[in-house]
Amino acid sequence: MKKIVILFSGDGFNAQNIVRKMHKKECEVVCGISNKRDAKGHKKLQDLGVKTEVLEHAGYDSRESFDRDLVKLIESYEPDLVVLSGFMRILSPVFTSNVKAINLHPSLLPKYKGAKAIEQSFSSEDLECGVSVHHVNGELDAGEIILQKSFLRSTDETFESFSAKIKELEYSIVPEAIAKVLNAKNF
Repeated sequence: MKKIVILFSGDGFNAQNIVRKMHKKECEVVCGISNKRDAKGHKKLQDLGVKTEVLEHAGYDSRESFDRDLVKLIESYEPDLVVLSGFMRILSPVFTSNVKAINLHPSLLPKYKGAKAIEQSFSSEDLECGVSVHHVNGELDAGEIILQKSFLRSTDETFESFSAKIKELEYSIVPEAIAKVLNAKNF
């Protein structure tokens, strides 16, 4: 069975969803790693029987030195794939050139890269909005797109209803993208 590591920084709802839908079925989630000790995702994953680790970025003098230790920690689990699921760090080439990873992003890339994607997408005039899963490369939110899912915004859309639609798409697209990558012939 192929192994994955999930990286997260916050609540861990998507990480929890991945574990519920895929762990010990389509793959084994060998660890969840967070850069924040107080991330709520730790409890969610632990409650589902998945080990978590913390590697806080705060004590490092550079992105590269943090990424070096992150890569070592990831490699200790020998995963086939790393899934960035709300991991709120810009990764350096130390990471991107050494780790096969995919990332969930809450917009239809290449639109609205970066941390404020939901807000930018909501504020736009776009009628079609959605989410993307892409391969991680050396450029922020610019790797090859694996899957995208979209919806047409309603005329009376609120930010809350818009965010809920994004979240719903995220829950369906991430497991599909993981399965697609793990089952690819060239994997």
